[in-house]
Amino acid sequence: MSMTKTFPDYQQTNGWNALLSAREASPALQGDLTSDVLIIGAGWTGIAAAKRWQSLSPEANIVLIDASEIGEGNPGRNSGFLLEIALAEDANPDQLEKMNVCNRLTAATMADILAEIEDTGLPVDISKAGTYRAAASEAGLKSLNNYRAFLNTAGLEFQSLDRAALNSRIGSEFYQEGLYSPNCYLAQPAAAIRALASNLPDSVRLFENTPATRLTQRANGWQVQTPQGTITTHKLVLANNAFSKELGIARSRLVAMYTYAGLTPVLEKSVLDDLGSESNWGLLPTHRLGSTLRQTKDGRLMLRSMHGYEKESPRSEIEVGLKIRLQKRFPQLPSFELEHCWGGAVGFTYNGGAVWGEFKPGLFVSAGCNGGGTVKGTLLGKLLAEAAHGLKVPDVPELFGRASWMPPEPIRRLGFKLSSTIESHQGRHEL
Repeated sequence: MSMTKTFPDYQQTNGWNALLSAREASPALQGDLTSDVLIIGAGWTGIAAAKRWQSLSPEANIVLIDASEIGEGNPGRNSGFLLEIALAEDANPDQLEKMNVCNRLTAATMADILAEIEDTGLPVDISKAGTYRAAASEAGLKSLNNYRAFLNTAGLEFQSLDRAALNSRIGSEFYQEGLYSPNCYLAQPAAAIRALASNLPDSVRLFENTPATRLTQRANGWQVQTPQGTITTHKLVLANNAFSKELGIARSRLVAMYTYAGLTPVLEKSVLDDLGSESNWGLLPTHRLGSTLRQTKDGRLMLRSMHGYEKESPRSEIEVGLKIRLQKRFPQLPSFELEHCWGGAVGFTYNGGAVWGEFKPGLFVSAGCNGGGTVKGTLLGKLLAEAAHGLKVPDVPELFGRASWMPPEPIRRLGFKLSSTIESHQGRHEL
Protein backbone atom coordinates (compact mmCIF):
# COMPACT_ATOMS: atom_id res chain seq x y z
CA MET A 1 0.00 0.00 0.00
CA SER A 2 1.33 3.41 -0.89
CA MET A 3 2.45 5.24 2.24
CA THR A 4 1.34 8.65 0.99
CA LYS A 5 -2.31 7.55 0.87
CA THR A 6 -2.60 6.59 4.52
CA PHE A 7 -2.28 10.15 5.80
CA PRO A 8 -2.59 13.72 4.45
CA ASP A 9 0.68 15.14 3.16
CA TYR A 10 -0.21 18.81 2.91
CA GLN A 11 1.37 21.18 0.42
CA GLN A 12 0.73 24.27 2.55
CA THR A 13 1.50 24.90 6.21
CA ASN A 14 -1.36 25.56 8.61
CA GLY A 15 -1.96 29.30 9.00
CA TRP A 16 -3.25 28.99 12.56
CA ASN A 17 -0.15 27.10 13.63
CA ALA A 18 2.14 29.56 11.84
CA LEU A 19 0.80 32.34 14.09
CA LEU A 20 2.04 30.55 17.21
CA SER A 21 5.51 30.31 18.67
CA ALA A 22 7.61 27.32 17.67
CA ARG A 23 6.93 24.05 19.47
CA GLU A 24 9.29 21.13 19.94
CA ALA A 25 7.65 17.99 18.60
CA SER A 26 7.83 14.63 20.30
CA PRO A 27 10.29 12.31 18.54
CA ALA A 28 9.18 10.01 15.75
CA LEU A 29 9.11 6.28 16.40
CA GLN A 30 12.41 4.55 15.70
CA GLY A 31 12.41 0.76 15.96
CA ASP A 32 9.88 -1.72 17.26
CA LEU A 33 7.79 -1.70 20.41
CA THR A 34 4.77 -3.32 22.01
CA SER A 35 1.78 -1.77 23.74
CA ASP A 36 -1.50 -2.67 25.35
CA VAL A 37 -3.28 0.04 23.38
CA LEU A 38 -2.27 1.91 20.24
CA ILE A 39 -4.22 4.98 19.10
CA ILE A 40 -3.65 6.30 15.58
CA GLY A 41 -4.36 10.02 15.34
CA ALA A 42 -3.47 12.57 18.03
CA GLY A 43 -6.37 14.89 17.36
CA TRP A 44 -9.52 15.79 19.27
CA THR A 45 -10.82 12.21 19.10
CA GLY A 46 -7.54 10.37 19.67
CA ILE A 47 -6.43 12.52 22.60
CA ALA A 48 -9.84 12.14 24.26
CA ALA A 49 -9.72 8.37 23.76
CA ALA A 50 -6.20 8.17 25.22
CA LYS A 51 -7.08 10.18 28.32
CA ARG A 52 -10.27 8.27 29.01
CA TRP A 53 -8.60 4.90 28.41
CA GLN A 54 -5.83 5.78 30.85
CA SER A 55 -8.35 6.86 33.49
CA LEU A 56 -10.16 3.52 33.17
CA SER A 57 -6.99 1.41 32.97
CA PRO A 58 -4.18 3.35 34.72
CA GLU A 59 -1.82 0.40 34.35
CA ALA A 60 -2.23 0.17 30.56
CA ASN A 61 0.72 0.81 28.27
CA ILE A 62 -0.81 3.31 25.82
CA VAL A 63 0.90 4.60 22.67
CA LEU A 64 -0.43 7.51 20.61
CA ILE A 65 0.97 8.24 17.15
CA ASP A 66 0.31 11.00 14.65
CA ALA A 67 1.39 11.42 11.04
CA SER A 68 2.11 15.11 11.54
CA GLU A 69 2.96 17.43 14.45
CA ILE A 70 0.49 18.65 17.03
CA GLY A 71 -1.03 21.89 15.75
CA GLU A 72 0.13 21.42 12.18
CA GLY A 73 -2.09 18.47 11.33
CA ASN A 74 -5.82 18.20 10.69
CA PRO A 75 -7.01 19.00 14.25
CA GLY A 76 -5.46 22.48 14.07
CA ARG A 77 -6.59 23.23 10.51
CA ASN A 78 -10.30 23.71 11.19
CA SER A 79 -12.10 27.03 11.61
CA GLY A 80 -12.12 27.00 15.41
CA PHE A 81 -15.86 26.63 16.07
CA LEU A 82 -16.64 24.59 19.19
CA LEU A 83 -20.41 24.25 19.43
CA GLU A 84 -22.23 23.40 22.64
CA ILE A 85 -25.33 22.24 20.76
CA ALA A 86 -26.10 20.07 17.76
CA LEU A 87 -24.69 21.05 14.41
CA ALA A 88 -27.18 22.46 11.93
CA GLU A 89 -26.65 19.35 9.78
CA ASP A 90 -27.59 17.12 12.74
CA ALA A 91 -30.49 19.24 14.00
CA ASN A 92 -33.96 17.82 13.46
CA PRO A 93 -36.91 19.60 15.06
CA ASP A 94 -39.00 16.42 14.63
CA GLN A 95 -36.67 14.41 16.88
CA LEU A 96 -36.51 16.66 19.90
CA GLU A 97 -35.81 13.99 22.51
CA LYS A 98 -32.79 12.72 20.59
CA MET A 99 -31.56 16.26 19.98
CA ASN A 100 -31.85 17.08 23.68
CA VAL A 101 -29.66 14.09 24.52
CA CYS A 102 -27.10 15.19 21.91
CA ASN A 103 -27.14 18.72 23.29
CA ARG A 104 -26.58 17.56 26.87
CA LEU A 105 -23.68 15.31 25.86
CA THR A 106 -22.15 18.03 23.70
CA ALA A 107 -22.44 20.71 26.40
CA ALA A 108 -20.84 18.45 29.01
CA THR A 109 -17.99 17.65 26.61
CA MET A 110 -17.44 21.36 25.90
CA ALA A 111 -17.21 21.99 29.64
CA ASP A 112 -14.57 19.25 29.92
CA ILE A 113 -12.55 20.77 27.06
CA LEU A 114 -12.58 24.19 28.73
CA ALA A 115 -11.52 22.72 32.07
CA GLU A 116 -8.65 20.81 30.48
CA ILE A 117 -7.38 23.83 28.58
CA GLU A 118 -7.56 25.96 31.72
CA ASP A 119 -5.72 23.27 33.66
CA THR A 120 -2.73 23.52 31.29
CA GLY A 121 -2.22 27.20 32.09
CA LEU A 122 -1.30 27.80 28.45
CA PRO A 123 -2.46 31.01 26.73
CA VAL A 124 -5.20 29.75 24.39
CA ASP A 125 -7.47 32.20 22.59
CA ILE A 126 -10.89 30.70 23.29
CA SER A 127 -14.08 32.53 24.25
CA LYS A 128 -17.84 32.07 24.19
CA ALA A 129 -18.51 34.43 21.30
CA GLY A 130 -21.50 32.57 19.90
CA THR A 131 -22.02 32.01 16.20
CA TYR A 132 -23.98 33.50 13.32
CA ARG A 133 -25.73 31.52 10.61
CA ALA A 134 -26.78 33.42 7.54
CA ALA A 135 -28.44 32.87 4.17
CA ALA A 136 -27.95 34.78 0.94
CA SER A 137 -30.60 33.03 -1.18
CA GLU A 138 -33.79 30.98 -1.08
CA ALA A 139 -31.76 27.77 -0.83
CA GLY A 140 -29.97 29.09 2.23
CA LEU A 141 -33.16 30.45 3.79
CA LYS A 142 -34.74 26.99 3.67
CA SER A 143 -31.91 25.54 5.76
CA LEU A 144 -31.88 28.56 8.05
CA ASN A 145 -35.59 28.18 8.77
CA ASN A 146 -35.10 24.50 9.61
CA TYR A 147 -32.38 25.36 12.10
CA ARG A 148 -34.53 28.14 13.59
CA ALA A 149 -37.35 25.61 14.05
CA PHE A 150 -34.96 23.28 15.86
CA LEU A 151 -33.78 26.05 18.19
CA ASN A 152 -37.38 27.09 18.86
CA THR A 153 -38.55 23.55 19.57
CA ALA A 154 -35.55 22.86 21.82
CA GLY A 155 -36.12 26.09 23.73
CA LEU A 156 -32.62 27.33 22.92
CA GLU A 157 -31.75 31.01 22.90
CA PHE A 158 -31.20 32.81 19.59
CA GLN A 159 -31.77 36.13 17.85
CA SER A 160 -33.19 36.55 14.34
CA LEU A 161 -31.42 39.20 12.27
CA ASP A 162 -32.34 40.89 9.02
CA ARG A 163 -29.84 42.16 6.45
CA ALA A 164 -29.40 45.53 8.17
CA ALA A 165 -28.85 43.99 11.61
CA LEU A 166 -26.27 41.56 10.25
CA ASN A 167 -24.50 44.34 8.42
CA SER A 168 -24.31 46.48 11.55
CA ARG A 169 -22.65 43.62 13.43
CA ILE A 170 -20.29 42.05 10.91
CA GLY A 171 -20.06 44.68 8.17
CA SER A 172 -21.47 42.61 5.30
CA GLU A 173 -24.60 43.17 3.21
CA PHE A 174 -24.11 39.86 1.42
CA TYR A 175 -26.74 37.98 3.45
CA GLN A 176 -30.51 38.38 3.33
CA GLU A 177 -31.18 37.01 6.79
CA GLY A 178 -29.47 35.29 9.68
CA LEU A 179 -29.61 34.28 13.30
CA TYR A 180 -27.24 34.46 16.23
CA SER A 181 -26.85 31.65 18.77
CA PRO A 182 -24.74 32.15 21.92
CA ASN A 183 -23.98 28.43 22.28
CA CYS A 184 -20.60 28.37 20.59
CA TYR A 185 -16.97 29.00 21.52
CA LEU A 186 -14.47 30.41 19.06
CA ALA A 187 -10.89 29.25 19.45
CA GLN A 188 -7.49 29.41 17.88
CA PRO A 189 -7.68 25.72 16.92
CA ALA A 190 -3.94 25.01 16.70
CA ALA A 191 -3.40 26.54 20.14
CA ALA A 192 -6.32 24.55 21.57
CA ILE A 193 -5.13 21.15 20.31
CA ARG A 194 -1.58 21.94 21.42
CA ALA A 195 -2.88 22.61 24.93
CA LEU A 196 -4.91 19.41 25.04
CA ALA A 197 -1.93 17.36 23.86
CA SER A 198 0.33 18.97 26.47
CA ASN A 199 -1.98 17.58 29.17
CA LEU A 200 -1.63 13.92 28.20
CA PRO A 201 -0.91 11.60 31.14
CA ASP A 202 2.77 10.73 31.56
CA SER A 203 1.93 7.08 30.94
CA VAL A 204 0.76 7.84 27.38
CA ARG A 205 3.70 7.81 24.97
CA LEU A 206 3.30 10.21 22.06
CA PHE A 207 5.18 9.83 18.77
CA GLU A 208 4.75 12.61 16.21
CA ASN A 209 5.70 12.46 12.51
CA THR A 210 4.86 8.77 12.72
CA PRO A 211 2.21 7.75 10.18
CA ALA A 212 0.67 4.29 10.18
CA THR A 213 1.25 2.75 6.77
CA ARG A 214 -0.19 -0.75 7.17
CA LEU A 215 -2.30 -2.79 9.62
CA THR A 216 -1.91 -6.52 10.10
CA GLN A 217 -4.18 -8.59 12.30
CA ARG A 218 -2.35 -11.02 14.59
CA ALA A 219 -3.54 -13.92 16.72
CA ASN A 220 -3.42 -11.82 19.89
CA GLY A 221 -3.93 -8.33 18.50
CA TRP A 222 -2.58 -6.07 15.77
CA GLN A 223 0.69 -4.97 14.25
CA VAL A 224 1.05 -1.49 12.78
CA GLN A 225 3.82 -0.60 10.36
CA THR A 226 5.34 2.89 10.42
CA PRO A 227 8.11 4.30 8.21
CA GLN A 228 10.86 3.44 10.70
CA GLY A 229 9.39 0.82 12.99
CA THR A 230 6.47 -1.37 14.01
CA ILE A 231 4.09 -1.41 16.96
CA THR A 232 2.53 -4.64 18.16
CA THR A 233 -0.55 -4.02 20.27
CA HIS A 234 -3.46 -5.85 21.90
CA LYS A 235 -6.02 -3.12 21.26
CA LEU A 236 -6.03 -0.68 18.34
CA VAL A 237 -7.99 2.57 18.01
CA LEU A 238 -8.28 4.39 14.68
CA ALA A 239 -8.93 8.10 15.23
CA ASN A 240 -7.51 9.28 11.90
CA ASN A 241 -10.86 10.09 10.31
CA ALA A 242 -11.07 9.65 6.52
CA PHE A 243 -7.70 7.93 6.37
CA SER A 244 -9.07 4.92 8.22
CA LYS A 245 -10.24 3.70 4.83
CA GLU A 246 -6.69 3.72 3.47
CA LEU A 247 -5.82 1.30 6.26
CA GLY A 248 -8.60 -1.00 5.09
CA ILE A 249 -11.47 0.10 7.36
CA ALA A 250 -14.85 1.40 6.12
CA ARG A 251 -13.65 1.85 2.54
CA SER A 252 -17.23 1.85 1.30
CA ARG A 253 -18.36 4.51 3.76
CA LEU A 254 -15.68 7.21 3.89
CA VAL A 255 -14.37 9.89 1.54
CA ALA A 256 -11.60 12.43 2.17
CA MET A 257 -12.98 15.86 1.28
CA TYR A 258 -10.52 18.76 1.23
CA THR A 259 -11.70 22.20 2.25
CA TYR A 260 -9.61 25.38 2.10
CA ALA A 261 -9.02 28.40 4.30
CA GLY A 262 -7.34 31.77 3.97
CA LEU A 263 -6.30 34.24 6.65
CA THR A 264 -5.62 37.91 6.00
CA PRO A 265 -2.90 39.94 7.71
CA VAL A 266 -4.03 42.08 10.64
CA LEU A 267 -6.23 44.75 9.05
CA GLU A 268 -5.80 48.47 9.54
CA LYS A 269 -8.04 50.07 12.16
CA SER A 270 -9.75 52.20 9.52
CA VAL A 271 -10.69 49.01 7.64
CA LEU A 272 -11.89 47.25 10.79
CA ASP A 273 -14.07 50.24 11.63
CA ASP A 274 -16.04 49.48 8.44
CA LEU A 275 -16.61 45.86 9.42
CA GLY A 276 -19.39 46.27 11.94
CA SER A 277 -19.59 46.49 15.71
CA GLU A 278 -18.35 42.99 16.54
CA SER A 279 -14.62 42.37 16.85
CA ASN A 280 -14.60 38.60 17.50
CA TRP A 281 -17.23 36.68 15.57
CA GLY A 282 -17.82 33.59 13.48
CA LEU A 283 -20.40 32.77 10.81
CA LEU A 284 -21.36 29.33 9.57
CA PRO A 285 -23.08 28.87 6.20
CA THR A 286 -26.57 27.44 5.92
CA HIS A 287 -25.65 25.64 2.69
CA ARG A 288 -23.10 22.86 3.17
CA LEU A 289 -21.04 24.13 0.23
CA GLY A 290 -21.15 27.70 1.50
CA SER A 291 -18.38 29.72 3.15
CA THR A 292 -17.40 29.93 6.80
CA LEU A 293 -16.26 33.34 8.06
CA ARG A 294 -14.43 34.64 11.11
CA GLN A 295 -13.02 37.91 12.38
CA THR A 296 -10.35 37.19 14.96
CA LYS A 297 -9.59 39.16 18.09
CA ASP A 298 -6.38 40.50 16.57
CA GLY A 299 -8.21 41.92 13.55
CA ARG A 300 -7.86 39.31 10.79
CA LEU A 301 -10.51 37.90 8.51
CA MET A 302 -10.65 34.17 7.82
CA LEU A 303 -12.69 32.48 5.12
CA ARG A 304 -13.09 28.75 4.63
CA SER A 305 -14.68 27.51 1.42
CA MET A 306 -14.33 25.35 -1.71
CA HIS A 307 -14.11 21.57 -1.81
CA GLY A 308 -11.84 19.00 -3.39
CA TYR A 309 -12.37 15.27 -3.76
CA GLU A 310 -9.59 13.09 -2.29
CA LYS A 311 -6.86 15.48 -3.40
CA GLU A 312 -5.50 18.86 -2.31
CA SER A 313 -5.67 21.64 -4.90
CA PRO A 314 -2.68 23.91 -5.64
CA ARG A 315 -2.36 27.12 -3.65
CA SER A 316 -2.74 29.37 -6.70
CA GLU A 317 -6.17 27.91 -7.45
CA ILE A 318 -7.27 28.01 -3.81
CA GLU A 319 -6.12 31.57 -3.23
CA VAL A 320 -8.00 32.97 -6.24
CA GLY A 321 -11.26 31.31 -5.21
CA LEU A 322 -11.00 32.37 -1.57
CA LYS A 323 -10.24 35.99 -2.42
CA ILE A 324 -13.23 36.18 -4.77
CA ARG A 325 -15.54 34.85 -2.06
CA LEU A 326 -14.14 37.19 0.58
CA GLN A 327 -14.51 40.26 -1.62
CA LYS A 328 -18.10 39.30 -2.50
CA ARG A 329 -18.89 39.50 1.19
CA PHE A 330 -16.78 42.57 1.93
CA PRO A 331 -16.55 44.73 -1.22
CA GLN A 332 -15.41 47.64 0.98
CA LEU A 333 -12.09 45.90 1.64
CA PRO A 334 -9.12 47.51 -0.06
CA SER A 335 -6.88 45.36 -2.23
CA PHE A 336 -5.41 42.63 -0.04
CA GLU A 337 -3.43 39.41 -0.09
CA LEU A 338 -3.94 36.33 2.04
CA GLU A 339 -1.10 35.97 4.53
CA HIS A 340 -1.83 32.27 4.98
CA CYS A 341 -3.68 29.80 2.81
CA TRP A 342 -4.09 26.09 3.57
CA GLY A 343 -6.23 22.99 3.15
CA GLY A 344 -7.57 20.32 5.46
CA ALA A 345 -9.08 16.89 4.90
CA VAL A 346 -12.53 16.14 6.31
CA GLY A 347 -13.91 12.63 6.78
CA PHE A 348 -17.13 12.73 4.78
CA THR A 349 -19.93 10.14 4.77
CA TYR A 350 -22.82 10.10 2.33
CA ASN A 351 -25.60 10.48 4.90
CA GLY A 352 -23.64 12.38 7.56
CA GLY A 353 -23.59 9.38 9.91
CA ALA A 354 -20.56 8.25 11.88
CA VAL A 355 -18.20 5.31 11.43
CA TRP A 356 -17.96 4.26 15.06
CA GLY A 357 -17.49 1.18 17.21
CA GLU A 358 -15.60 -2.13 17.26
CA PHE A 359 -15.15 -3.24 13.66
CA LYS A 360 -12.99 -6.30 14.25
CA PRO A 361 -11.87 -7.99 17.48
CA GLY A 362 -9.73 -5.44 19.32
CA LEU A 363 -10.08 -2.80 16.57
CA PHE A 364 -12.07 0.31 17.49
CA VAL A 365 -12.83 3.15 15.07
CA SER A 366 -14.23 6.67 15.27
CA ALA A 367 -14.29 8.39 11.88
CA GLY A 368 -16.49 10.40 9.55
CA CYS A 369 -16.65 13.71 11.40
CA ASN A 370 -18.37 15.49 8.47
CA GLY A 371 -16.86 18.79 9.57
CA GLY A 372 -17.83 18.43 13.25
CA GLY A 373 -14.66 16.91 14.64
CA THR A 374 -13.94 19.18 17.60
CA VAL A 375 -16.51 18.83 20.37
CA LYS A 376 -18.41 15.92 18.81
CA GLY A 377 -15.13 14.20 17.94
CA THR A 378 -13.95 14.61 21.53
CA LEU A 379 -17.19 13.08 22.81
CA LEU A 380 -16.99 10.11 20.42
CA GLY A 381 -13.37 9.43 21.38
CA LYS A 382 -14.26 9.34 25.07
CA LEU A 383 -17.28 7.10 24.45
CA LEU A 384 -15.20 4.75 22.29
CA ALA A 385 -12.75 4.17 25.15
CA GLU A 386 -15.66 3.50 27.50
CA ALA A 387 -17.28 1.07 25.07
CA ALA A 388 -13.97 -0.76 24.68
CA HIS A 389 -14.00 -1.28 28.46
CA GLY A 390 -17.49 -2.76 28.34
CA LEU A 391 -19.17 0.24 29.93
CA LYS A 392 -22.71 1.21 29.01
CA VAL A 393 -22.60 4.19 26.67
CA PRO A 394 -25.23 6.16 24.73
CA ASP A 395 -26.30 4.61 21.44
CA VAL A 396 -23.98 6.55 19.12
CA PRO A 397 -25.44 5.28 15.80
CA GLU A 398 -28.94 6.14 17.04
CA LEU A 399 -27.93 9.63 18.17
CA PHE A 400 -25.50 10.61 15.43
CA GLY A 401 -26.37 8.23 12.62
CA ARG A 402 -24.56 5.30 11.04
CA ALA A 403 -22.54 5.95 7.90
CA SER A 404 -24.26 4.53 4.85
CA TRP A 405 -22.75 2.60 1.96
CA MET A 406 -21.27 4.41 -1.02
CA PRO A 407 -20.58 2.83 -4.41
CA PRO A 408 -16.98 1.98 -5.36
CA GLU A 409 -14.76 4.07 -7.59
CA PRO A 410 -15.03 5.40 -10.23
CA ILE A 411 -18.82 5.57 -9.69
CA ARG A 412 -18.29 7.28 -6.33
CA ARG A 413 -16.16 10.05 -7.82
CA LEU A 414 -18.57 10.58 -10.70
CA GLY A 415 -21.49 10.68 -8.28
CA PHE A 416 -19.74 13.26 -6.11
CA LYS A 417 -18.97 15.46 -9.11
CA LEU A 418 -22.54 15.25 -10.33
CA SER A 419 -24.14 15.94 -6.94
CA SER A 420 -21.70 18.75 -6.09
CA THR A 421 -22.33 20.36 -9.47
CA ILE A 422 -26.08 20.25 -8.90
CA GLU A 423 -25.78 21.52 -5.31
CA SER A 424 -23.35 24.24 -6.33
CA HIS A 425 -25.81 25.45 -8.94
CA GLN A 426 -28.76 25.35 -6.54
CA GLY A 427 -26.77 27.13 -3.84
CA ARG A 428 -24.63 29.27 -6.13
CA HIS A 429 -25.60 32.47 -4.32
CA GLU A 430 -24.30 31.00 -1.05
CA LEU A 431 -20.83 30.14 -2.34
